[in-house]
Amino acid sequence: MPRSRWTPIVAYSLVGAATQLVWLNFAGITTVAAARYDVSENAIGWLAQVFPLLYVVLAIPAGLLLDRWFRPSLLIGALLTALGALLRLGDTYPWLLTGQLVASVAQPLVLNAVTGITGRYLSPRDRPTGIAAGTASIFAGMVIAFVLSAFLASSNQIPVVLVISAIFSVIAAIALLLALRLPALHTSASPRPDRNALRTAWSDPLIRRLCLLAMFPFGVFVALTTFAQALLEPSGVSASTASTILLVNVIAGVLGSATIPILVSRHQAASAQLTLSLTATAIACVCLALFPGPLVGYLAITTIGVLLLPALPVVLEIVERQTGEAEGTAAGLIWMSGNLGGLLVATAVGLMVNHPTPAFLVMAAIALIATPGARALRHSL
Repeated sequence: MPRSRWTPIVAYSLVGAATQLVWLNFAGITTVAAARYDVSENAIGWLAQVFPLLYVVLAIPAGLLLDRWFRPSLLIGALLTALGALLRLGDTYPWLLTGQLVASVAQPLVLNAVTGITGRYLSPRDRPTGIAAGTASIFAGMVIAFVLSAFLASSNQIPVVLVISAIFSVIAAIALLLALRLPALHTSASPRPDRNALRTAWSDPLIRRLCLLAMFPFGVFVALTTFAQALLEPSGVSASTASTILLVNVIAGVLGSATIPILVSRHQAASAQLTLSLTATAIACVCLALFPGPLVGYLAITTIGVLLLPALPVVLEIVERQTGEAEGTAAGLIWMSGNLGGLLVATAVGLMVNHPTPAFLVMAAIALIATPGARALRHSL
């Protein structure tokens, strides 16, 4: 069996991190950014929400492109991410929104590729580890975003954040361009018409079930990362403290995503892990609703990170084993469903941004509703 090639995985991980860095640059400094650009907090929230909105529209076309023309499609995603980050250097709200829109077009081409790049460059025994590592690196991009928000949280430091993000995105795109010149161990591209890949993926009842399930944890996480700072501010949590809480949350998620999915795969415990993560998330959101403050914020949101974020690589590893030739399209369906959930839940929470208790209780209810579906998966895996 040929040895796995990890260099493309590392380069891909940098680009995946860049997409999340650009997405979440303003999540920890919503009120500060709103004051700087003289817009509402909800307008700043839309700088993040355009990503799930366009993901819903573009996930399937991106998956089909990746299934047919994997390398060029992934490279276009990397280059558009870098271009979007560069456009934001205009440092006005219209330029920020333009850059976010360009980068959000790129995101499906990058994130849908996590199963495809592991399938092409890693041996079968290394693929669960590769998916876990690739997904963990996506969350690592969130870590970088929250680090920047925590240490560069003032209004006059926002341009520095934009420059750092642009440099990182350009370096990541160049690294991927060089890494993809290596020959793949396996080519998953199929000569079949694109529409067959979609039919193959959607005809699988397990994939359909996973798509429905993905909407709930995605929705809660997107809403939490977008509006946590604004929701916690009335209880005395500053912008810098909120950024630090989100940072700890995603660091915990990175560590969990790099380890938990590997153990879950070995012990075939996907249903148990998903049920536990959703139940714990619901309890944590109830605590945030009833006892808001810095300490509960740290404990509850860190718990959500360490348990909920690994659900994504767990689901994607199931998809990689289940779909074969249509892996890009199937991953696109999962991401599309998750981002649709993110869009719906974040929009609902955004409407309640001045009423933290109901907002957190809504997120708790959404997580709890999904637990029966997670338990039912044990009969299908």
